[in-house]
Amino acid sequence: MPGTLKDKKGRPVVAVTGMGVVTSLGRGREDNWRALTAGQSGLKTITRFPTEGLRTTVAGTVDFLDVSPYSAPALSIAMAEAAAEEAVAEAGIGARGDFPGPLFLATPPTELEWPQRKTLYRACDDCEEAGYARMLAAARKGAFREMEALFQFASVGEHLAETFGTRGLPISLSTACASGASAIQLAVEAIRRGETDAALAIGTDGTVQLEALVRFSLLSALSTHNEPPEKAARPFSKDRNGFVMAEGAAAFVLEAFDAARARGAPILGIVRGCGERADDHHRTRTKPDGSPIIATIENALADGDMAPDEIDYINAHGTGTQENDRIEYMSLKAVFGEAIHQVPISSNKSMIGHTLSAAGAIEAAFSLMTILTGTLPPTMNYDNPDPDIPLDVVPNAARPAAVSAVLSNSFGFGGQNVSLVLAAEPA
Repeated sequence: MPGTLKDKKGRPVVAVTGMGVVTSLGRGREDNWRALTAGQSGLKTITRFPTEGLRTTVAGTVDFLDVSPYSAPALSIAMAEAAAEEAVAEAGIGARGDFPGPLFLATPPTELEWPQRKTLYRACDDCEEAGYARMLAAARKGAFREMEALFQFASVGEHLAETFGTRGLPISLSTACASGASAIQLAVEAIRRGETDAALAIGTDGTVQLEALVRFSLLSALSTHNEPPEKAARPFSKDRNGFVMAEGAAAFVLEAFDAARARGAPILGIVRGCGERADDHHRTRTKPDGSPIIATIENALADGDMAPDEIDYINAHGTGTQENDRIEYMSLKAVFGEAIHQVPISSNKSMIGHTLSAAGAIEAAFSLMTILTGTLPPTMNYDNPDPDIPLDVVPNAARPAAVSAVLSNSFGFGGQNVSLVLAAEPA
């Protein structure tokens, strides 16, 4: 249409008009940002389940929402709903139950957890079967329809779509630690194609539960720095030894810039570029030469028609594992050259932990807050610099800076990598 604001590729510019955040630091974007920039930690000793005999006893759990009985899907729904309510209210779009666009949701895989398995097992005292067969026999009695529905992968998306009245079938995806960024990318692409003027993108993950923690521990992926809990996550430090599992959610209202401006919506920033590249090297490990991550970053910059020197700040994936931090640095240096040593970079995971399926969305929200406030959040626990990773990690204290463009990285198990370029509102 004449007068439509388009990027240099002729596509509609995609604006962010509403954001909501829930993490272990609290509920609400402003409270989270205040705590994050103050260097506060949401990491604590796990109380949700017994940890005796476990090598890792720390997580970034969200324990302040009323979810009873607890289950990962129920908590994922509660956090996503809280974040989406904040985002939709800020955008001032539609009404609860009548959102004028589709839902793109990043959510973790679901499986029956131990509390529910115990419930099933104990509900079949008259069964002759034992073990798993006994649980199946109990399930066949038909008294557990609600439980069955909750533990279907689509349950989180269906609940949110009904609550917010989004259009069409909700799109649920699970691309490991890149999921939240993938949801944003899918929403951006739908708006660019002209399929909708608005979309709701959410990343949520409430899976700090026993089985998941044990599995990550068996992969030697988790930090064992249990005391004090707030020191457990140490991205880019020489003594880092793993990530800290955490929970949270972030929601975005994304709109075609012209449609948002026409209705007087707040413009919090734009999603200028999205890049992705798969890695088929290993089920959990990144290709040693970093080529898929390098390509992901280059694709995001190319999609946004940007040069590396236009990036003012990098919100790192920065998990705190030995291999991931090293390869992220190597990949960034391959793209930015020696200039990477002057680009400030930090990892939110040092304070909120690794929120898994939600990480890409939460960190994108914090990236936009960096632009809006002119404050770089710190990388906490940076007390033992790694000489092999000579980055400006904004160590241990926030820093004022003028920022107009941020690169936010999300690299996932299973080989899915996504980078986003978030930028200030166009002049």
